[in-house]
Amino acid sequence: MIDFPKDFFWGAATSSYQVEGANYNADWWEWEQRVGLAERSQDACRHYELFRQDFDIAQNLRHTAHRFSIEWSRIEPKKGEFSQEALQHYIEVVKDLRHRGIEPIVTLHHFTNPFWFASLGGWLNPKSVGYFINYVQRIISSLAGEVRFWVTINEPVVYIYQGYISGSWPPQKRSLGLARRVMANLKAAHIQAYQLIHDFYRQKNLPRPWVSIAHNMRVFIPCNPNLKNRIAVAIRDRGFNQIFLESLLKRGFLDYIGLNYYSRDLVDIENWRWSSLLFSICEKGHSNLPRNYLGWEIFPEGIFILLERLKKYNLPIFILENGICTNDDSQRWEFIRQHLQQVHRAMQQGANVLGYIYWSLLDNFEWDRGFGPRFGLVEVDYKTFARRVRPSAYKFSEVCATGRLD
Repeated sequence: MIDFPKDFFWGAATSSYQVEGANYNADWWEWEQRVGLAERSQDACRHYELFRQDFDIAQNLRHTAHRFSIEWSRIEPKKGEFSQEALQHYIEVVKDLRHRGIEPIVTLHHFTNPFWFASLGGWLNPKSVGYFINYVQRIISSLAGEVRFWVTINEPVVYIYQGYISGSWPPQKRSLGLARRVMANLKAAHIQAYQLIHDFYRQKNLPRPWVSIAHNMRVFIPCNPNLKNRIAVAIRDRGFNQIFLESLLKRGFLDYIGLNYYSRDLVDIENWRWSSLLFSICEKGHSNLPRNYLGWEIFPEGIFILLERLKKYNLPIFILENGICTNDDSQRWEFIRQHLQQVHRAMQQGANVLGYIYWSLLDNFEWDRGFGPRFGLVEVDYKTFARRVRPSAYKFSEVCATGRLD
């Protein structure tokens, strides 16, 4: 029997664009239509309307925390024009969570931007940080009294990689130079938002907030330890796991480390080209690990490896995303169980972990992959929008209720 601390947070996450539906002022909405994405977000899960029903489920599953994001394009559908109706909606979301005894963890930017912002160059625009801070000011002044945990930007390195290196997401650029500019602006956006939040809380004599990013980390392992593979692992680990995070840590702009973890890469390099050093993985069948619906390897030990690495920063760690897309729900529970075992193992070794947030509460729109990948503790019928709680959710709820894992 494994026992977690009594004050450990348990819950699940959503992101606005993936579950709300009808976010037609977002850059992703415009991009879906323009490129003719095979499956478009459309009504998604209709969570914007049905959030209370979904929070009923979370409460019944004994969740004590819920991570969600605010859709900037709803708050500011046109440049400089803010929607009080949308602000009031998110105020109600937070109040509803608080009423249920569920800790809200609020994400300010989760991949999507207002279309007007994207039309002005998005995060390449020198004024992008100022635009973002104007939006953040509205959110903080509306929600500060009810929110302790803030996530300024979700997975900034993933956003940069998908949008500006691989070019698979909007704005579909492929340029390391542009990627560096976006990275600099995202860092500045976090730092200014961090300072703004702390200043506001001080001025209002509110308890000190906890502000971070949600940082996706992967474990990179050489298929065999030859020189090319070891160099490729070092380059990827530095670029994907370290640079962005450490630049904020060194300057003191994180109150905790928000960790998102899903998988590992078995690195196998054929040549010294940059494309191979940055992207090539083993395709020779050397891995016997099980995989999820998207083909990602399931490697529970990876979360232990990362928590061990993060200890040196002497900050609390909050696992803000960890989950699996699968059509086999017994695999989902096994994924959760094995990862929680590794989390507890790291805590026994001294990792200060605040909580575990599963991705995700609901099946949802998985970006360019559409509705096929099913991550949810709760199944969603996309025709009727009916919810069905999966058996894995009930097993997880026993851990949430007792803090114990068999």
